[in-house]
Amino acid sequence: MNNLQLLLEECAQRHAHLCPRQVLGVRMGLKAGEVLGLELPRQDKRLFAFVEMDGCTTDGIAVATGCCVGRRTMRIVDFGKVAATFVDQNTGCAVRIHPHPRARDLAMSYAPQTDDRWHAYLIAYQKMSDEELLVVDPVTLTVSLTKIISQETARARCA
Repeated sequence: MNNLQLLLEECAQRHAHLCPRQVLGVRMGLKAGEVLGLELPRQDKRLFAFVEMDGCTTDGIAVATGCCVGRRTMRIVDFGKVAATFVDQNTGCAVRIHPHPRARDLAMSYAPQTDDRWHAYLIAYQKMSDEELLVVDPVTLTVSLTKIISQETARARCA
């Protein structure tokens, strides 16, 4: 069994099922690791993810990368888009990854045995090449990560 399948199984266990957006999240996370030259999933806090949606895709990204809100290595900025920006905190290199605009259209050709689009996406997103499935854009952060990441010692005092 390959790494993708192992990560999808872990994601399905956490999420109670497997859906197409979880597959996208895992694939996006794996691609970020490849592009940034990082081994995944991370046990340290080197990789940071700005995730532009909540839900299933976020679970896939968390499983693949090791980033999560509780460890202060993921920030959810819910723009309702299936996209995420991944930042190597050691180098400052960052990439934004999102599904290719034609990925949904190609899905049926990867799953001709089904008439159901949902199942076609689930099958196809596991089989498609990275180039068919994902768009990777290098980005420059316009904000400081140290200003974004909460500090463990900072506390608000309520009245």
